[in-house]
Amino acid sequence: MGQVRPPKDGERYFGLVRVEEVNNIEPDRTRRRRHFESLTAIHPEQQIKLETRNNLVSTRLIDMLAPIGRGQRGLIVSPPKAGKTTLLKQIADGIAANAPDIQIMVALIGERPEEVTDVTRSVEGEVYSSTFDEPVEDHCRVAEMVLERAKRLVESGKDVVILLDSITRLTRAYNLAVPSSGRTLSGGMDPVALYPPKKFFGAARNTEEGGSLTIIAACLVDTGSRLDDLVYEEFKGTGNMEVHLDRRLAERRFFPAIDIERSGTRREELLLDEATLQHVWLLRRFVGLHKSQGEDSAIEVIDKIMRRTKSNREFLTNLPRLAQEVSPAGGSSRQAAGAGPSAFGRHFMTIP
Repeated sequence: MGQVRPPKDGERYFGLVRVEEVNNIEPDRTRRRRHFESLTAIHPEQQIKLETRNNLVSTRLIDMLAPIGRGQRGLIVSPPKAGKTTLLKQIADGIAANAPDIQIMVALIGERPEEVTDVTRSVEGEVYSSTFDEPVEDHCRVAEMVLERAKRLVESGKDVVILLDSITRLTRAYNLAVPSSGRTLSGGMDPVALYPPKKFFGAARNTEEGGSLTIIAACLVDTGSRLDDLVYEEFKGTGNMEVHLDRRLAERRFFPAIDIERSGTRREELLLDEATLQHVWLLRRFVGLHKSQGEDSAIEVIDKIMRRTKSNREFLTNLPRLAQEVSPAGGSSRQAAGAGPSAFGRHFMTIP
């Protein structure tokens, strides 16, 4: 930022006369910053709370089952029409409400124009976008601009969150934009086209020197395209947090369509306290038991319990009693006939 002058003859743009600020910092201070590549990457250790309203179950579930820390590298794995864009907006709202010191940046790549307008109006942060009718070079340029700005902020000691929708469309754009290498993977993917998206996603990290870059990227699956499946296969081992959305729940119009068993965070013990961690582990075990016995979807039972509590702390504290109360109404036909609460409810009564 600084003073500019009108363009001279033969010039197309305004010229910068004097630099007054660089990323809202005095120019002299920016000379002492360390380069992003020289910062030491460490595991995320400070959780970003997303919980806001008691009836917003999606972010409450993420806080418990797939917590997001400062410096997280996460994927939202979603089939089409499962609510991934809505979930990204809810995550942005949760961050803005609970961590106002974090700089939120949203990158919409190849998105529908009406979605761009909706996100721009609803998210408290910087929104960068390219619509699907724009050239692929614009998609790549938007992503690179977002990443470079985020890196400069992290170098200045700030915490930044990038919400990317989606890394699948970004990879498709690079597949068309980069010069052909003469090699082709299944689905028509050029191996060289995978490097720029991996560089983008791999930039997410918590740093020892201060500052962090968190990237939560949507990844499309079950689209019928072998190329999209290949993109997911390439990225699924690179993140340290995943939230999976379930097509069957979405088709029944049940939201949030979160697959509890497949969603999670690596090294979650660094983000959750011991008591919460133990309750979450028990919750996972009993969700698996609930599913193995062929009863109704566990997420529906948990959703019903969570809506009766004001916070996650109250939910975990009163989980045994609440599970017992809702089981007969949410259980199988055998329960409705008077056979008593489901295994889900009975086993939750054993939580200390």
